[in-house]
Amino acid sequence: MKWIFWVSVALLAYTYAGYAGWLWLRLRWRPRPVRHGCPLPSVSIVLVARDEESVLREKLQNLLTLDYPADRLQVVVVSDGSTDGTESILREHARDSRICVLLNQLSSGKACGLNDGVGAAEGEVIVFTDARQKIEPDAVRLLLENFADPEVGCASGELMLGSLEAGEAAKGMGLYWRIEKKIREWESGSGSGSVVGATGALYAVRRQLVPTVPAGTILDDLYIPMHVVRQGSRVIFIPRARAWDCPDLGGTREFARKVRTLSGNYQLLQIAPWLLTRQNPLRFEFISHKLLRLMAPFALVTAFVSSFFPHASIYRAAFFLQLAFYALSLLGMAGLKRGILARMADAAFTFVVLNLAAAVAFGNFVRGRQIAWGR
Repeated sequence: MKWIFWVSVALLAYTYAGYAGWLWLRLRWRPRPVRHGCPLPSVSIVLVARDEESVLREKLQNLLTLDYPADRLQVVVVSDGSTDGTESILREHARDSRICVLLNQLSSGKACGLNDGVGAAEGEVIVFTDARQKIEPDAVRLLLENFADPEVGCASGELMLGSLEAGEAAKGMGLYWRIEKKIREWESGSGSGSVVGATGALYAVRRQLVPTVPAGTILDDLYIPMHVVRQGSRVIFIPRARAWDCPDLGGTREFARKVRTLSGNYQLLQIAPWLLTRQNPLRFEFISHKLLRLMAPFALVTAFVSSFFPHASIYRAAFFLQLAFYALSLLGMAGLKRGILARMADAAFTFVVLNLAAAVAFGNFVRGRQIAWGR
């Protein structure tokens, strides 16, 4: 039992601290800067929407008022079998010459919608975004200035959880996301010079590097960037290019979103097994950043169980510390409001929920359950 405990602890320590520490050291040992310029290539913003009438009008207004030359900007919107007022909104906006509308009457999923959108795009660079998030006015321009470097094939923006008015959320999922963004920044700026994946709400890719996305793919924002890296180009992270989103969609929707995202990692191993071979220049980063997090729930269980049986004081202490942590997460679930204890409880609860979602995603994978794309 002792060796099981220490292997589990080592896995968790590397997953949540060791890998980040290695990236921090590598950034100082082997930095990979990016050459900047002021290119203004033609850009096509591709968006797939299904039943998004509540946010679509505002999103289109947001895209059309971006700080980018109007004659160099195209917006391609694909309606994926929408049954609400989405198509009416798109027909209304199709009068604008900058907007290209594709109305697919049958739902084929986001991946097929993206392929249709890229097929209709005319720009030298494709910018992918989602319907819900609001993009800051200068975000696309900030992404595009990195394409002055011929090594850059994909530039990812930063997703801010919060609002432009109130600022970024500092607790719970907001805190987790801030840590995640720092890891992406260190991946992008060191070693291979590429981040594992992109921010789905805002990322740009050279058109000639965009692959056809297999139908049913959940994580296009991981599948596409990894193919860019496979073709010898860099995928970089640009914190100044920002999109904003609500940090909490409600308990049920938020948990389902996490499960869907984590399920996408399992799916990716099936549709792109080359990710675990030498064909993937980011194999080490992919395993460290993505796959080990899928193993974390099992390491948490084995660490807890294995610490109960040995009689040495160190294992007794470890057992009760874990009990205290999970009790703290229950306080977070109860909605403790104020003070440092509340912030600690919220962070503990978020950690537990993320690992529970990873366990559910594994169950879906084992049972062969497919997670469909939705709004």
